Amino acid sequence: MTSAVDGGVPSHGRIPKYYAVKAQLLNLLSELGEGALLPAERDLAARFGVSRSTLRQAISELTVEGRLRAHRGQGTFVAAPKIVQPLALVSYTEALREAGRRPGRRVVTVEEVPAPPELGEGRAWHLERVLLADDEPLGVESTYLPVGRFPDLLDGFDPTTSLYAHLAGRYGVRHAEATERIETVLATPRDALLLGTNPAVPLLLMQRLSVDRAGAAIEWVRSLYRGDRIGFETRLRVD
Repeated sequence: MTSAVDGGVPSHGRIPKYYAVKAQLLNLLSELGEGALLPAERDLAARFGVSRSTLRQAISELTVEGRLRAHRGQGTFVAAPKIVQPLALVSYTEALREAGRRPGRRVVTVEEVPAPPELGEGRAWHLERVLLADDEPLGVESTYLPVGRFPDLLDGFDPTTSLYAHLAGRYGVRHAEATERIETVLATPRDALLLGTNPAVPLLLMQRLSVDRAGAAIEWVRSLYRGDRIGFETRLRVD
């Protein structure tokens, strides 16, 4: 027996008109292929027999979901599939290379600040960087590390490269365990500017405290990822 939620159709069988158009658009996107320009609104509205406002609602949802990408003055295009990252203690650089993409980082801030509560009292290094994949912004990452443990962290460190590799090579520090929390938020104007998106796009907020094998804190990280361009996966098993 078919589930009442299959395909997003409720048990009473009635769905909003825009949702039916959205399903038709998804079929069209499959036919057009990645990078293709979506036909003009007036042509699509006539094709599906709906008003342009109904069509725009369907297009808007597909844009928020990352299926379409709008470029001002150029039109709306079929988006590339989302990048899928493992939800694990691995370097962003390594994970992205394994996915066949070119990792990069754009440095926003490197400073010494009071340590966040997660790291206890004292001072912390704060590294804020925009995470890139093939030069496309995917997220904004703020990393805090205790100055007392890494007093000369910035000596010889290029913030555009992997922090994990630097910690392992310079200090012999390796991540052993982490506690991570994930929730959704809306972009602030500053986030949207850094990520090249608009404030209506939902972001994934990830907060992680990492420790070494002795249980000593290595870093506290607050990351914001574009929900329209990246997803995460993990493997679960019974302990």
